[in-house]
Amino acid sequence: MPAWARAAVLVAALASVLVAAAGCDPVAGRDAGSVPAQGVPTPLPDSVFAALVAELSEPGGYFDTDNLISNESSYLHVMAALEEAGVRGGAYLGVGPGQNFAYIAAIRPALAFLVDIRRDNLVQHLWYKALFEAADTRLDYLCLMVARRCGGRSEGLAVAALVARVDAAPPVADPDAVLARVAEGVWGLGVPLSAEDRATLRSIHGRFAADGLDLRFNTHGRAPLPEYPTFRRLILERDERDRPAGFLADEASFRVVRDLQRANRVVPVVGDLAGDHALRAIGRECRRRDLTVSAFYTSNVEYYLFRDGTFPRFVENLRALPTDDGSVIIRSFFSRFRRLPGTRPGHVSAQIVDAVPAFLQRWEEGRIPSYGALIREASPGG
Repeated sequence: MPAWARAAVLVAALASVLVAAAGCDPVAGRDAGSVPAQGVPTPLPDSVFAALVAELSEPGGYFDTDNLISNESSYLHVMAALEEAGVRGGAYLGVGPGQNFAYIAAIRPALAFLVDIRRDNLVQHLWYKALFEAADTRLDYLCLMVARRCGGRSEGLAVAALVARVDAAPPVADPDAVLARVAEGVWGLGVPLSAEDRATLRSIHGRFAADGLDLRFNTHGRAPLPEYPTFRRLILERDERDRPAGFLADEASFRVVRDLQRANRVVPVVGDLAGDHALRAIGRECRRRDLTVSAFYTSNVEYYLFRDGTFPRFVENLRALPTDDGSVIIRSFFSRFRRLPGTRPGHVSAQIVDAVPAFLQRWEEGRIPSYGALIREASPGG
């Protein structure tokens, strides 16, 4: 069954129940089985999606955070730079959870691969996918995510009004029923999941339902920092031009991500950026589909690669990806104790857009002996 037809069945059988449980009003008149909107690539069959998840992934590794949401309040501070650089289409790669959706909405890739060393991240992205398939609007999506009873529509709502609507909504009467049915949507995606994966998914949804928009990034074995943003703040953040720029800023941006998700074109992958399989396999898949990597969001993973002595392997994996003169890396860095160029007032993180050819040239010239040098060389004015 093609993905759009399966979405029709899922939305009819799953979304109607979930939306009713959460008290959201579905958009009237939507033909869930219609051909995807103009500009959306042809859906990949379910079997291809499930095979890509399995074939591209490596065994999972450990990281000492839950990463349910980002801790980068600055994640939107490169949106103007991406636009000015003309970063568009192709294939998108990124690490971590939902901050990727802002970049995907702006870049509009034909295919996205979300790569993370934590298998929990793969499970969370399957959960996101089930939500996108069940939700027609931003309000549906957020209210299903946090198990709230929301009425009305979100078309035309500014993002601040959208957040206020969700904040004011009461919890659903039976959150367990919502959690179970969202989980049912994940089980039907065709990706083999273990009992541990299923427990992880219920835990993820349970955290979002319990904390709502107050949810924060959490660490294991070390104290969380007070400046970690809430989920609410991440949704309300603005770009470097002080404009709403996340994928929940408007319905059109939301639909870009939703339609790619429904077309099976956002593929979660378990992988180490310095590993011996995932990135190289993604590179082969991109070449097979004649896609160039337009953007690679690495967050601050390169810090850990330098720490572990594996950064040179990451560079070799990057070389194995199909890139061109317009390909970029989107990095974040943290400057809690030492302010670096690009860090804006009120933030302890900053983002950098770095052209892949320029980065590789600096590496060849020996100008990147450390993570600090990596950031300084790539930072404007650094």
